[in-house]
Amino acid sequence: MLGQDLERNVGDLWTAYEQGATVEDVEPPQLDTLDSFLTALENGEIRAAEKVDGEWQVNEWVKRGILLNFAFRETHSRDYGSVPYHDVLALRDTEDLGERGTRNTPDGTTIRRGAYLGSDCIMMSPSFVNIGAHVGDGTLIDSCDTVGSCAQIGENVKLGANTLVGGVLEPVESNPVIVEDDVSLGAGCRVTSGFIVGEGSVVGENTLLTPRIPVYDLVEEEVLYGELPPERRAFQRFVDSSVGEHDLIPGGAYKPAVVATDVEEETLEATEREDALRD
Repeated sequence: MLGQDLERNVGDLWTAYEQGATVEDVEPPQLDTLDSFLTALENGEIRAAEKVDGEWQVNEWVKRGILLNFAFRETHSRDYGSVPYHDVLALRDTEDLGERGTRNTPDGTTIRRGAYLGSDCIMMSPSFVNIGAHVGDGTLIDSCDTVGSCAQIGENVKLGANTLVGGVLEPVESNPVIVEDDVSLGAGCRVTSGFIVGEGSVVGENTLLTPRIPVYDLVEEEVLYGELPPERRAFQRFVDSSVGEHDLIPGGAYKPAVVATDVEEETLEATEREDALRD
């Protein structure tokens, strides 16, 4: 049950939910719809967002289907190895991963139901991929990484150790975090709140990418919010902040910013970067 049939059935369930239906009102055929929905996510047949005519578009009905899996299921006691936990869903079955050359190392790789991992991926321990996430072929999820619900990770992406890729499940009309193909995120990076990292970009370690922090694009000489253009080398810097004018902060203050240069160009010296930013 895919495509329009699945979307229609999820839509009917969402209408019932908005009209006050609870877990006690759900019938077995409706649970079958929710199970088929999760399987379609895991197979990559549906996804929370996709690129259409060069622009990322959210599939609101898919996000609604994920929310319904929480609203219309009861919490059960379960086991993950020797560790008990309580959730509405069991963890994802991983038997299909080996068939596609994808590896998840033992002792701490956790994949929730409804997550898709492509072929030839590597998932190191400990790491976590949440429901609705879509991870493309050949991507590395390193130790202590988190991929949030509905996050869209492209092909041949490298997530450095201790990296957080946020999700954005709600509101349903908002795009999730998107990391496009061939991106490299350095160790300790944070990408949140629907930020889009453009294809082929290289992001320095411990960089925070969020729509609230400006991106100073030195290639096109513009300030951007919520996106890093393709083929950029990005790193965290601090710029003068008006907060520094307060009497309680002697010596001034700074606010975080991200500086982006051409990924193909020779790396600028630190002083040249700062001069270019302030000019």
